[in-house]
This record gives sequence, structure tokens and C-alpha cells, in this order.
Amino acid sequence: MDKLLSELRAIRSNFVEELEKVTEQSDLEKLKVQLLGKKGEITAIMKNMGQLSKEDRPKLGQEANLTRNYIEDLLATRKKEILKLVENKKIAAESIDISLPGKKDEFGSRHPLAIMSKQICDIFIGLGYTIAEGPEVELDHYNFEMLRLPKGHPARDEQDTFYLDYEKGVLLRSQTSPVQIRVMEEQDPPIYIVCPGRVYRSDTVDATHSPVFHQIEGLAIDENLRMSDLVATLELFAVKLFGEDAKIRLRPHHFPFTEPSCEVDISCWTCDGHDPECKTCHGEGYIEILGAGMVHPEVLENCGIDSSKYSGFAFGIGMERVAMGKYDIKDIRSFYENDLRFLEQFNL
Repeated sequence: MDKLLSELRAIRSNFVEELEKVTEQSDLEKLKVQLLGKKGEITAIMKNMGQLSKEDRPKLGQEANLTRNYIEDLLATRKKEILKLVENKKIAAESIDISLPGKKDEFGSRHPLAIMSKQICDIFIGLGYTIAEGPEVELDHYNFEMLRLPKGHPARDEQDTFYLDYEKGVLLRSQTSPVQIRVMEEQDPPIYIVCPGRVYRSDTVDATHSPVFHQIEGLAIDENLRMSDLVATLELFAVKLFGEDAKIRLRPHHFPFTEPSCEVDISCWTCDGHDPECKTCHGEGYIEILGAGMVHPEVLENCGIDSSKYSGFAFGIGMERVAMGKYDIKDIRSFYENDLRFLEQFNL
């Protein structure tokens, strides 16, 4: 009997020492189970009741109940203290020091490609053009066939097209030219449109290439339009975008949907053609920025436009290339990484 009573007193004494070390509610629960649980220390002592005399059993039971009540009271008190500490920490973490200076609101800015798109579109809107848009998920019929690129045409290999359903001819457009085709099918001349938009080609990502990029294509269809009208339009575009000293240069080229066709260069925006050591144009004095040409009569006929009465010209501008030149950006990937340090420079 005396041994069991001593064990109960030792449990109370050890409990007080252990309780002082507890700072987490989970540890408090473990201590409670250790002492008061079904397999706890007090329960283990009470299992010895059957071995005691009738006179000793009430004494042990009374001492065990006092010990249990003592432990439960201290556990409840400690639990309240721990919960209060947790609450105080939370309040401290969420409190506002009104003496601190306020945080400056962060305002977004227009993306450089959006700025460039608007600038280019505004130039042509000033010339009487309208904006035309079309789907990015396109049909082979509009992306290739109506542009004189039938199945098996070698130029298709150069496009590296993303097909969504090859058998049905569903793809991600590789150019914004399908928008021109759709407009020519639906609208009678005269037609003066620019078609800005995102296009897709299977290019390897590097400093100058991306599988997703942006174009602005222009189309003019009217009576008696000539190559000289195209040249004058592009000369005005260059001056408006790059300044009064900007000049263009045409080089013969081939596109299936225009004839004649040309590549168009603009005088170097870094050295203006005067520095043979220029790293931008590599001493050439000019930088290629777009392709253009007179719309092929067959394309007009495909869209139901009388090629004997109407003629037209078209051009395609790579928006990233122009923006890289205008803003002196060295890596095309900068446009897509959403780095605020880069984007904040265009808070115009």
C-alpha cells in the first residue's frame, strides 16, 4: 500500500516538472495520455487495487482521485496559457504599426509589344486603314491553300506548323494572313486593313526566335494600286515609327501569295548606316524588318475578287523584331518572362 501511494506522489511531483517544459498543445495532450490514458501511469497503479485489503482500497482510490483531479486542473490551466500565447503571437504578427511609412502602390504598365502594336496600328489608322482580327486556331484552307500553298508545297515545310488535327486541317495559325483571306471573302473592295495578332511556329527558343510571336500584316485592295503605292506606304511607316531620317531599302524575294515580292530593310536605328563597326547592323547600314509585295492575282480570284479590275499590296511586320530595334532589346525572351524590372521601363 505504501509503495503505491509513494508512486502516486512521485507521479504528481514529476508531472509538475514536465508541465513546465510544455509549450505546445500537442505535447500537452501527449502528457495527458501518458498519465491519465487507458494505458497511463495512474491507470497502471489502479490495476493493483485487487491485491489490497478492504481497508486500504478506499485510501488508494481517494489518493488516486486527488492526483487525477490535480493533474487535470493543472493541464486545463496550462492549456489556457498556451492558447493565449498562440493568440498573442498571431495578433503580434497581424498588427499594424501606424508609425511605419505607407507602402507605395504598384501600378502596372503596358507591355512593350502592346505599345508597339498600338503605335503601328495608329500609323495605319491615320492612313485610313481599319483593324481586322481572326481566330488563332485556324483551318489549313485559310492558312495555306487560299494563299497558293496547296498540300505538298515546299514552303509548308518552312513554316513548321503546329497541327491540332492534321487530318481535318486544324492548326495554330503560322501567320495573320488568314485574316486577310477571311476579310476578302466577306468584303468587297476597296479594302484597307491591318491585322495584328499572335502566331505560332515550331522554332527553337533562343535570343532571336520564339515558337510564339506577334505579327502585324497589312492589306490594301483597290483599283489601280501599284508597287509605288506600297513603297510610299512603307516609307511613311518607317518615318512615323523611327523618325524623319529613316529610310527603307527593297530587295527581291519570293512569297507564294505576292508577285512581285520583296524583303524590306530599314536604315539602322543605331548608326543610321554610318558605322562599319556597328553591332546592330554589322556594318550593313540596314536591318530587315518585313516582307511585302503585290497580292498575287490568283489569291484575289480565290476570294472572289476580279483581278482584272482590282489589284493590291500586302506586307507583314514582325512586331518583336521592330520592338527590339526601337527599344534596344537584345533578347526576345525578355518579352515573355514577366520580369517587373524589365516591364517597369515601359511605364510610358
